[in-house]
Amino acid sequence: MDGRKRSNVKIESHVEIVQKQDQRTGELTEGYVAQILTKSPMHPHGIKVRLETGEVGRVKNILEDD
Repeated sequence: MDGRKRSNVKIESHVEIVQKQDQRTGELTEGYVAQILTKSPMHPHGIKVRLETGEVGRVKNILEDD
């Protein structure tokens, strides 16, 4: 699913984010959404979220839990 649309991102969604310090390398961090920080319905670089671990970044991929 598209991580640039706020309506696709839900609390407790399993996602991959890119943190600010990893933007150049593109390294992704996997986790579960604790808080959605972006207020607008769309963002070209991904919706900003805080994971349950406290890490903050923009959603690149929304993973499907089996």
